[in-house]
Amino acid sequence: MSGGTPRGGGGYIRQRHSQGYASGGDDLEDDACSRHQPFSLESPRCKTWVEVLENVLWIASAVFIVYFGDMHSNMIYILLHDARIKRMPFYLGMVGIVVNVMIIIYESMLSWSMRRFDEKWELWSISALPFITLLGLISFCLLSFALWPIWGFLTLPLLFTLFMACLVVFPHLTIIKLRPQNEELRID
Repeated sequence: MSGGTPRGGGGYIRQRHSQGYASGGDDLEDDACSRHQPFSLESPRCKTWVEVLENVLWIASAVFIVYFGDMHSNMIYILLHDARIKRMPFYLGMVGIVVNVMIIIYESMLSWSMRRFDEKWELWSISALPFITLLGLISFCLLSFALWPIWGFLTLPLLFTLFMACLVVFPHLTIIKLRPQNEELRID
């Protein structure tokens, strides 16, 4: 019988062995391998020390940028009160970022709620990606243009560093812990 061999993701790779006693040349399979498994999440893999170090460096760099700003005052004060910032592109860039985050949250909630009913959510999520990418690129350009008088060429790496720090932090900010529901009925 074929019990399978362990694979890296926690599953088993099915192997077929000729047992010699099956009629018609059919192979026998272990019942555990051919049984339909309900949806199960893979256990999260442990991060290597290099990944942890990279994440800590992105977050530390972003904290440094926000705390020191332009070496005279912090970035929050600069964004709120500095006259060198071009306000209209800055506000449009911030609106673009807020709309982008709202679309991503909506898409993630929509994908969890519609997964059980049909698979059309995958097409909707994929069709939203070009819009999200374009809106993010436009927001990055507007923020770069608005903040250029303060930091000059350093505006580009500063914004990229803040973006990467947000990518590191956002997955850990779950609003609701979403768990997939089993399709099987339980009798307790």
